[in-house]
Amino acid sequence: MRFNLKTRRRTRQLALVLALLVAVPSVALAQSARAVLKDAQGKVVGTAALNEVPGGVRIAVQVRGLKPGMHGFHIHALGKCERPAFSSAGAHFNPYGKKHGHKNPDGAHAGDLPNLTVGPDGTGSIDATAAGVTLTASPDSLLQPGATSLVIHVDPDDEKTDPAGNSGARIVCGVITG
Repeated sequence: MRFNLKTRRRTRQLALVLALLVAVPSVALAQSARAVLKDAQGKVVGTAALNEVPGGVRIAVQVRGLKPGMHGFHIHALGKCERPAFSSAGAHFNPYGKKHGHKNPDGAHAGDLPNLTVGPDGTGSIDATAAGVTLTASPDSLLQPGATSLVIHVDPDDEKTDPAGNSGARIVCGVITG
């Protein structure tokens, strides 16, 4: 009887350890990243939280101090935000070689996101999912060597004109970091 009780305890302990070994890697795979968004003067005007979700990366952005209206919003291919023009951020993130825009039959870039709307008080937010990208090591990762960045443009994106949707100058940029 005593042997049986010890065996049962050991079996339960082993089952618990195995359950933890299975659960821990799935928690470790849940990836997140962030970006601090700065304007051309270097002033922090917002933040972005990025979280891996099934099928892509969810991007939640809060901004303040911007011109009211709609603004193009994209993931750019390089993690550089050199002021004032932010051209160092490169082109839109496009690991699949697509054309620009969700309305383009040959689109869209992986970096194409919905327009960001800023209210009359200069604040805005957006919660969008970038489909087909990840935060884990792969060619479509936003955390690859050299990094990537989030860019807000002065004008709205028309969602069809290649390469950048006629969204105008880059006015805000933030490097995506893990």
